[in-house]
Amino acid sequence: MKKNNNISDAALIESYQSGNKKALSLLVERWHTSFCRLSFFYVKDADVAKDIAQECWSTIIRKINTIQEPEKFKSWAISLVNRRSIDWIRANNRERNKLYEFHKENQVNSVNEETTQKEKQKLKLLHAIQSLTVDQQYVIRLFYLQNYSLKEIAEIVGISVGTAKSRLFHAREKLKLIVKNKDDEK
Repeated sequence: MKKNNNISDAALIESYQSGNKKALSLLVERWHTSFCRLSFFYVKDADVAKDIAQECWSTIIRKINTIQEPEKFKSWAISLVNRRSIDWIRANNRERNKLYEFHKENQVNSVNEETTQKEKQKLKLLHAIQSLTVDQQYVIRLFYLQNYSLKEIAEIVGISVGTAKSRLFHAREKLKLIVKNKDDEK
């Protein structure tokens, strides 16, 4: 085994190109673990790193007979592993970005649907308010839209606090009935 460690990569490649199939096994045995580690350094996933190393070996095996400068095998093979690992990261990031955009778009759509639903409810309520008497509309608007207290409403309108409270109560009850009836119609 020590004898095989002394054989250079260039000698193993030349031996393989000359027909010695065992030379490729020795080359794989020498470099496979290093390729896996190098790929893992980038992708941080052992299974993906092994797959990338395997893909690189497929490329190396396809092109090993065309290698003109076997002494440059190490740098060529390492750059191949680097590029494949970085390509995987880029593809993975693109996929992650697509999923993020899809999720974000769906959130926006659901928010738009909620907003549309709220707007419909507001319109329904405004139409219901318009069907109230003028006195009831006035009390509702002062109380809910302008945030006046019952005492302030009584002073503005020139009625007692009890009357203001009574008008607000009856206006709310009538609104409940109007909204309920419109919901039942659908």
